This record gives sequence, C-alpha cells and structure tokens, in this order.
Amino acid sequence: MDLRTRITSSIKQAMRDKDSARLSTLRLINAAIKDRDIAARANADDTGVDDSELLAILGKMVKQRKDTARTYEEAGRLDLAERELAEIKVIEEFLPRRLSDKEVAQAVDAAIVETGATSIRDMGKVMGALKAKYTGQMDFGAVGPMVKDRLAQA
Repeated sequence: MDLRTRITSSIKQAMRDKDSARLSTLRLINAAIKDRDIAARANADDTGVDDSELLAILGKMVKQRKDTARTYEEAGRLDLAERELAEIKVIEEFLPRRLSDKEVAQAVDAAIVETGATSIRDMGKVMGALKAKYTGQMDFGAVGPMVKDRLAQA
C-alpha cells in the first residue's frame, strides 16, 4: 500500500473512531500533500508527488512541530507543546524507521565510497546520494557535519 493510500485510510479510520485530534493531524498531512500536488501541476509536472517527496513533506512537518514544541516549552505553554508532540507521533507513523547512529555512520561511509567523494567539494554529491536513499530515516541537519568531517579527513 502506498503512502497516500495509508494516509487516506487512516483519515477514514479516525473519522469512524471519532478521534478528532488524530483526524486534524491527518487532515494537515493531506493538505500539505495537496499543496505540493498543486505546485507540481503549476510546474507542468502532471505526475504529482511520489513517495520520496511525501516522506520529505512529512519529515519537514515533524521538524516544524519539534521547533514549535520547543518554543512552547520555553514559553511555559506545556499544553500547546504536548499537542505538538502528539501531532509528531501521528506523523511519524507514516515515516520509515529512524536509523541508529551506527547505521547513519555506515550509510555515510557507503555514500562516500559510492560517489567517489575525495574532498569537501564533493559534499553535495554525498548528501544527494544520502537523501535519495534515506529520506525520512535520518536527520540531514546532523548528518551534514558528519559528512563534512569524513571528507575533511580524506
């Protein structure tokens, strides 16, 4: 079952269960996907968005909510922070399993070998290879410095 179908069936199930918090988060996911579909249509790319782009959308949504939850916690609004964290749990149901630190390190090493990267100038190629294979499975903000360090040692 593709990602869109899973999201749609989850929306229907949340409606049946009368789970309004889950339903609102699922509708936000669906709206973000439709926005991206519309943008793709405007660029004359009628194919819509594929699963890798959907994973990128979901990853971005998780990151936004983590930032917002942190801001709410700093402001002492724990009720709003808890709501953001609950939304993160719903969104993460559709993301693949996160890689451990060891798996991330192995993936970085494999991508460096695969792309033939030898210097910092090749960082874009390595990051592109990682994003193509591991979208939604690792935090690329944290992986970037790791790639940079490995290429600096090469």
